[in-house]
Amino acid sequence: MTAVTETRLPGLRLVRRGKVRELYDLGDTLLLVATDRISAFDCVLTPGIPDKGRVLTSLSNFWFERFVDVENHLLEKDAGRFPEVAAASKDLLAGRAVVVKKAAVIPFECVARGYLAGSGWTDYVRSGEICGVRLPAGLWPRPGIRGHAGADPRRHEARVRTLRGPASLDR
Repeated sequence: MTAVTETRLPGLRLVRRGKVRELYDLGDTLLLVATDRISAFDCVLTPGIPDKGRVLTSLSNFWFERFVDVENHLLEKDAGRFPEVAAASKDLLAGRAVVVKKAAVIPFECVARGYLAGSGWTDYVRSGEICGVRLPAGLWPRPGIRGHAGADPRRHEARVRTLRGPASLDR
């Protein structure tokens, strides 16, 4: 099994290549492809992990299906129903790509970990808080959530001091 660390899809225009995902312009919509690249600490590492992109896409689709009452960008997940221009790459795209709405990007990502570590642990030890949320005293490293602004693969992400975002995100 070979890892897919980069795609070059015939007849499609690549718009952006991120740390893990690639975006192709389909006109009114976009094709979002999850590769098997590994991203850690703002770096892309090698080699890729075979089918990692399919796992990421499956996880995303799982949660989109569970929250059907929350509007999202997903339009189509079945590669057999993608636009004709993507048909030649159907086997490669199956399970690792989705067709999505074009939308304004909000450069924010949230990282959920099964423990407190790094700057989150440092903040907790110093102030008893993470991202402006007061936590109980006496915790050991354990599950936590951290936010990062600016999910740009060329720059280190800025730490977020509070989990409350702009009013448009707090709905």
